[in-house]
Amino acid sequence: MEFNPADNMVGSFTKNDGTIDFYLRVNSLLDSSYTVLDLGAGRAAWYEDDICETRRSVRLIKGKVHKVIAADIDEVVLNNRASDEQILIKGGELAIPPNSIDIIITDYVLEHIDDRNSFSKQIDLCLKSGGWFCARTPHKYSYVAICASLIKNKFHTAFLSRVQPNRKEIDVFPTKYKMNTLTDIHNTFADWESRSFIFRSDPAYYFGSKIIYIALSAIHRFLPAFVSGNLFVFIKKP
Repeated sequence: MEFNPADNMVGSFTKNDGTIDFYLRVNSLLDSSYTVLDLGAGRAAWYEDDICETRRSVRLIKGKVHKVIAADIDEVVLNNRASDEQILIKGGELAIPPNSIDIIITDYVLEHIDDRNSFSKQIDLCLKSGGWFCARTPHKYSYVAICASLIKNKFHTAFLSRVQPNRKEIDVFPTKYKMNTLTDIHNTFADWESRSFIFRSDPAYYFGSKIIYIALSAIHRFLPAFVSGNLFVFIKKP
């Protein structure tokens, strides 16, 4: 039987659940009048597949703001039920009116960005002055990112099917790691106010094994945060 570390915990989430921490902080920025862009939203796999009601509830922005727009280069975004509007990105261009978005969320997206200058310009263009860009991504020097970099992208699906048995092939994409350190974020958004930090998360890749999970949890407590954690980006446009 596959091991789930949250099975015997109240609420069915672990003590260091990165999803809950990240989205609680996003929720603290929300206003009912806001328009929120979920960039790289995909099909909202969590909305369909996550069995933890607490995590799904804190992650669901729809209904808390005026509008949630889901945008992605993959057509699966058109089936995103966690949003009010869906946009398919074509030719690398984000069809969003300038200065129209209050908050942009990119969850496990930055690691897939190849041209960070083009990406940051589009973020700057559509985000209002005073708006927030919120992102969660593996740190470039975390053991997860290093392993992913050593494994060719074409083998990622097969590898992830072993270390994350619940991860579906449709949710696996090539990785680049060009915007995955605090320095990368600072250099890309030099004039923006930053409240970004590294979150020391629970192990996410443990082959469904209790022994491996316990071992990795112990290692996480002693390794530097950037080796075992995720980069949480919270930056405010001037």
